[in-house]
Amino acid sequence: MTNIPYSLFFLVVIPFLLSLLFTGILTPLFIRINIFLKLIDDPKKHKHPAMLHTKMLPRGGGLPYFLGILISALILLPITPQTITIYIAGIIALVVGTIDDRMNAEGSDISPYIRFLFNILCATIIVLGGTNSTFITNPLGGILHLNISVIPFFPITVAQIIYIIWIVWVMNILNWSKGVDGQMPGIVSIAAIVIGILSLRFSLHDQNVIIDTKLSFMIAGASIGFLIYNFHPAKIFPGFGTTSVYLLLAAVSILSSAKLATAILVMGVPIVDATFTIIRRIYHKKSPFLHDRLHLHHLLLKLGYSQRQIALFYWAISAILGLVALTLQSTNKLFALLMLFAIVGGGLLFLHSITQDKNEKVSP
Repeated sequence: MTNIPYSLFFLVVIPFLLSLLFTGILTPLFIRINIFLKLIDDPKKHKHPAMLHTKMLPRGGGLPYFLGILISALILLPITPQTITIYIAGIIALVVGTIDDRMNAEGSDISPYIRFLFNILCATIIVLGGTNSTFITNPLGGILHLNISVIPFFPITVAQIIYIIWIVWVMNILNWSKGVDGQMPGIVSIAAIVIGILSLRFSLHDQNVIIDTKLSFMIAGASIGFLIYNFHPAKIFPGFGTTSVYLLLAAVSILSSAKLATAILVMGVPIVDATFTIIRRIYHKKSPFLHDRLHLHHLLLKLGYSQRQIALFYWAISAILGLVALTLQSTNKLFALLMLFAIVGGGLLFLHSITQDKNEKVSP
């Protein structure tokens, strides 16, 4: 066995299979536990405008999803300042999300503004714990060095602010991308695999690269393990606790080096949809945190596509964009992103217009 296959086995295969195994075992266990604890999504109590299901189902899927990754990480990853702060931030996000899931079962929830503040706290813990870089790749060529203090004599830089914003952004856009069964874990698994493959291009003698690669494939494996029980018809819902997993995905996109352009491209459709949603809500003088049924997946449902078809559509687009991201240089990624925003943004405007017309025709 040569060194390269030997390294790939321990960097890719073992982390992937171990987290898949743990999550695959924990998820059916937590389905029963959550039912016993009445951690249930009841459409009669939880009046969420984006809710699609009509019967009670267990939620709180973030618990087995995150724990599958955490257990694998504790076995395979070294203890460093980066990993410790990632675990702490992930556990905080999981606890807050699970509390929110429990409150949802009773027909209420944590204020979205409080959840948002916890998102910022978790992102700050990770970035100040060492998961950051002093530069980002200039999409027009070269490197942008951003190791500049934002406030004199205060130890936080422009780069750290950018990474905090990025982590919070990923936590929220992926939270909005779990509207149909199986949609979110498929996107996360593809994004994690692409980031993991990109990490393999760097020196495998760098500890951060090793951590980044292993953790990426752990996230991918856990996503597949959870997807088995979340694909339509879902046996368990992700719930808000899965923001802990989104946080991990955002962290691996910046852990060993700046890979933001790749991550943005592979998650391009959810990012454009989220951007469009925020602009639309602000334009209509509504809170960006206000829930509705006007995301891309909701519009596709209105056109008659099934939940499985929509999930597969998102996976296919993410996989295509992932392949594109792995083959393009930074400058070409910028043009690809601009084209993606134009195409998906134009598509959203078109779908809004035809679904609105359709609704107006069938309204009494």
